Amino acid sequence: MAKYVYQFSEGNGKMRELLGGKGANLAEMTNLGMPVPYGFTVSTEACTRYYDDGKVIAPEIEKEIFEHLGKLEEKAGKKFGDVNNPLLVSVRSGARASMPGMMDTILNLGLNDEVVEGFAKLTNNDRFAYDSYRRFIQMFSDVVMELPKSNFEKIIDEMKEKKGVKLDTELDADDLKEMVKRFKAFYKEQKGTDFPCEPKDQLMEAVKAVFRSWDNPRAIYYRRMNDIPSDWGTAVNVQMMVFGNTGDTSGTGVAFSRNPSTGEKKLYGEFLMNAQGEDVVAGIRTPQSIDELKNIMPEIYDQFVGIVNKLEDHYRDMQDMEFTIENRKLYMLQTRNGKRTATAAINIAVDLVSEGMIDKKQAVLMIDPKQLDALLHPQFDAAAIKKAQPVGSALPASPGAACGKVVFSAEDAVAFSQKGDKVVLVRLETSPEDIEGMNHAEGILTVRGGMTSHAAVVARGMGTCCVAGCGDIVIDEEKKVFTLGGQTFHEGDFISLDGTTGKIYGEAIPTVPASLSGNFGTIMEWTDEFRKMGVRTNADTPRDAKQARKFGAEGIGLCRTEHMFFEGERIKAIREMICSKTVEQRKKALAKLLPMQRGDFEGIYEAMEGCPVTIRFLDPPLHEFVPHDEADIRALADEMGMKYEEVKATIDGLHEFNPMMGHRGCRLAVSYPEIAEMQTQAVIEAAINVQKKHADWKVVPEIMIPLVGEIKELQFVKKTVVTTADEIIKKSGVDLHYKVGTMIEIPRAALTADEIAKDAEFFSFGTNDLTQMTFGFSRDDAGHFLEYYYQNKIYESDPFAKLDQVGVGKLVQMAAKLGRETRPDIKLGICGEHGGDPSTIEFCYKTGLNYVSCSPFRVPIARLAAAQAAIKYDK
Repeated sequence: MAKYVYQFSEGNGKMRELLGGKGANLAEMTNLGMPVPYGFTVSTEACTRYYDDGKVIAPEIEKEIFEHLGKLEEKAGKKFGDVNNPLLVSVRSGARASMPGMMDTILNLGLNDEVVEGFAKLTNNDRFAYDSYRRFIQMFSDVVMELPKSNFEKIIDEMKEKKGVKLDTELDADDLKEMVKRFKAFYKEQKGTDFPCEPKDQLMEAVKAVFRSWDNPRAIYYRRMNDIPSDWGTAVNVQMMVFGNTGDTSGTGVAFSRNPSTGEKKLYGEFLMNAQGEDVVAGIRTPQSIDELKNIMPEIYDQFVGIVNKLEDHYRDMQDMEFTIENRKLYMLQTRNGKRTATAAINIAVDLVSEGMIDKKQAVLMIDPKQLDALLHPQFDAAAIKKAQPVGSALPASPGAACGKVVFSAEDAVAFSQKGDKVVLVRLETSPEDIEGMNHAEGILTVRGGMTSHAAVVARGMGTCCVAGCGDIVIDEEKKVFTLGGQTFHEGDFISLDGTTGKIYGEAIPTVPASLSGNFGTIMEWTDEFRKMGVRTNADTPRDAKQARKFGAEGIGLCRTEHMFFEGERIKAIREMICSKTVEQRKKALAKLLPMQRGDFEGIYEAMEGCPVTIRFLDPPLHEFVPHDEADIRALADEMGMKYEEVKATIDGLHEFNPMMGHRGCRLAVSYPEIAEMQTQAVIEAAINVQKKHADWKVVPEIMIPLVGEIKELQFVKKTVVTTADEIIKKSGVDLHYKVGTMIEIPRAALTADEIAKDAEFFSFGTNDLTQMTFGFSRDDAGHFLEYYYQNKIYESDPFAKLDQVGVGKLVQMAAKLGRETRPDIKLGICGEHGGDPSTIEFCYKTGLNYVSCSPFRVPIARLAAAQAAIKYDK
């Protein structure tokens, strides 16, 4: 018979797939003899079965839960639902991958009107008992019954205002009894029934709620961001409550074994006396630094430090821990590998190697490649920041620089961002529902919250600048306005944040490129030590090529020549070519473009310092280059000495019903071979010129013919290329080698790759078009409906951001295999946007590609992901 529930004592740290990360770590801490409150875990398999059974918990699983509840009662020496000696429990989520704040938790479960009275007598503390009860009603109503907790916060605020106090802790037992009555009355008013009073019903409803939270919008969005499959499910941990809110001898806190922002090897965290766990992260009260615990309870502090050191030694990584002190007794509620900034991740990895805790391979594996993005983008300009005067400051919760327009909601952050505006999200406090807006924001500023608040933890994980807990801000989120430092800021006004210092500036401050040195260089050296797959860049200008080279690019995998045609005199020449009526006219127009293209290619070859450069010939449909306004068309006609009607007719004739599948790519070179002649001349002459200047370099241009679907197309265009190139090389007297290959971006090309490889010396997979043509929808239009596909679990991720390995990937594998059968030494690469995605890079490595190519700022990410793939799959 299947087993779905495990006591903590039955599990261990290797069972995270079954018990989730939290459950596995609680089991491991229990095995290590640490003070963990007794409990049990309902497995991830129970969650997946819950969904398979139509969101119902099977009777046998319910029976197993209550059997384990009985075992918990025996260990705790308390009875669930008993009036005289009640057992209260927490019900917490715990997926196998850490998803902080994305799923739900219920504390103090098991209370009702009778039990709370017995609990008050047992603890001899009416205030504590009713504080626990009001918390439970609020949390259960919010999480299980979907009554927003903000409704209950209003009641609390009204009672505090009436009594003339500021803090929840200033309300006495009678106030809290009244609060419970008002909470229950509000619940009945909203739901039409009394608040659930049977503890066993409360427990099962809470378990279902945690299972449901696996599929709440914020959890789904977080999974998409972090490549977490939906079929993993979450475990549920049911644990004996320990109480940090019994009075001044109790408290609760969150701590990290090292600084999660910088990586410094020093205990880092916060705690609150007379509080429960959610008080610390919610930001309602300002917590104290963990160092203060040394003064308040030195014996607890020393015990905690001993546990922290033991856990870090055991897991060989920085730990994020939750703890509670109940009447001067320490309990450990959680440990996990802590979320950290990119800077901290690199520093911790290098330090752990130097401390002998891990080896270099483990160090490379422990860094999330996507995090490096935070290190590679601009910081504030040093001169500008010196002149700027901050309007306020708060906690530096996540480092980096952010400048953008003020928005006051997650929805507005998304909307502004989609219009192309950079935004800073300003909130009283963030909540898990804000995850999408936080992801679109350049920076996050909160009025409430500490260094371990939701905003801080999530921002650090995303590598987003965050300044938290600025209590000087007076904010009105509904009116979209806040004041700080004597200034008033409305939606759309610019502010700048320094997440390293915590300073807030009421102006837009310019930024400069990031400076990479120190431990970043060390990690990149280790990365290249293990990496076997090459990393190139997609670059169309010398500037981008230089930037990519600084980041370690080993060549260019995609230079899009059409991007060179859109400026000034160039666009005029290309339009003249398009509107030409004869071959001679076209050649005359192309002759104007030749020196421009040649100069661009020379700059790119120089920037690449002899590394290979793959140049894609003209690809987009010609209508993208022509004017459509009457005034611009008349101007073009005048320049060409043609009639307006003639030019207008030519432009109208370029209209296509589906340009993505129309007259573009190699089809242009078949129609107008003179285009390929000019581009070949520019590529080869530029290479010869640079080779002459740098005799020690070996310049090898790689000419890529786009959109080939039939070998005869390739043969036709290749003949033009080879004839032109060989004649130029012969006249120059320079020993120059070049390659001719193609993009595999049409499914037919993948299916006939063995034929195409007879004439192609390399394949570069253009996975943007290959994805469009395989799926049958455009990446420009898919946004209108893909969201519905995510909601209904038809797709789990954007196929244009993360390669579809099942369908598109199968075509890539097939083409690679067929190509090598014909030409064993064929060079294989990928140059679509997917080339910078770590999961796609891992797939490319397993498929046997020689290199990936990505945008310049993703080169270090690709290098790290390629090294991780080699370490994982070369064991």
